[in-house]
Amino acid sequence: MHISTIYMRMTLWSSLLIASSLSIVFEAQQVLQDAASSLADVQHELKIAEIIPTVIDDFAPSLLLNVTWPSDEPAELGNTINPKLLQKMPSLQLFDPLTSSSPVPASDMQYTVALTDPDAPSRDDPEWSEICHWIATNIHLTESESPILQKDLTEVMEWKPPGPPPKTGKHRYVFLAFAPANGTTDELNLSKPSDRQHWGTGEERHGVRQWADENGLVPVAANFIYSQNKKQ
Repeated sequence: MHISTIYMRMTLWSSLLIASSLSIVFEAQQVLQDAASSLADVQHELKIAEIIPTVIDDFAPSLLLNVTWPSDEPAELGNTINPKLLQKMPSLQLFDPLTSSSPVPASDMQYTVALTDPDAPSRDDPEWSEICHWIATNIHLTESESPILQKDLTEVMEWKPPGPPPKTGKHRYVFLAFAPANGTTDELNLSKPSDRQHWGTGEERHGVRQWADENGLVPVAANFIYSQNKKQ
């Protein structure tokens, strides 16, 4: 084979390898950008809905939380759902968008998800807020398409479905996912609020933020919906 032909083939293969490498780098960069955008969208929507800072202090989400009811209604950062479709406990997916397409690395860290209503009895008159609707722990990261099995959850506060009273407008129902602040992988020993109203604190507008602080938890993900009684 002529030397010039060999050289041309080597040059071609080098070009193909460089192009392939650049494509891989570009795809990786795109995944990172999409993940960062998704996480930033959550924080942005929480601020628009005034969940930050009314319900929880400002934080940068590091995980995504999907919530879907057996009625196939998903939480989508502020969509409105009829209370009749929210009666049964939803399924959860808690995942890292950076690794959502890869097998989840083994981790013994337990996460906790809480559902709170800061608009009880109404957003204009939140004298009962917050109302604790649910606390579930023993939650581990999943792949984005793999729901957390309800049988694997440990309920600290049993599921209470959203039930906004008549003529109280739209209520925000806020799901927050928490991780232990100290990064422990030990089993969590979380306190159960003494009452759903005010999360047992006896103080208006007190709730999930105070409970999380007392239990050494920090927020890592969130989602929320609106729901209202048909009688307005």
